[in-house]
Amino acid sequence: MARRTAKQKAATRKLVALNKRRKSTRKGQRRVTARRAYMGLKRKTTRRRRKSTTLKRRTPKKRVKRGIKSIFGSSTLKKIALGVGGGAMAALAVSAIAPQFSNIAKPAGAYALGGIEGIVGSFALDMVASRTGASTSVGANGGTL
Repeated sequence: MARRTAKQKAATRKLVALNKRRKSTRKGQRRVTARRAYMGLKRKTTRRRRKSTTLKRRTPKKRVKRGIKSIFGSSTLKKIALGVGGGAMAALAVSAIAPQFSNIAKPAGAYALGGIEGIVGSFALDMVASRTGASTSVGANGGTL
């Protein structure tokens, strides 16, 4: 076979480029002539089998917490209670050793056990106790006995 000339190679490249650009027989597009290039996938029809059990699984519903359990179950209330108790114990322990530091030890103990919520709860209990005039062993008078 004879070797191809440069003009023949250029003509071939031109035809290849034209054929690449032509989209007459791509999937889903119509041809100019009557024959259709792509009519869609043909599937064999199969019978659907019914499931033998028609029981529906119960989805767990979120229940609204009610009553005392939800009040005492919250983490904020636990921290407040820990803070009040920790402040009372710290004030009591420090007042036995160095009574002048009992007012500083109460918030420190509340923070150590209950965090910021514990300090707030401890101060709130002190305010309520001092307003009502109740004299508890630690609450109203800053931990001094």
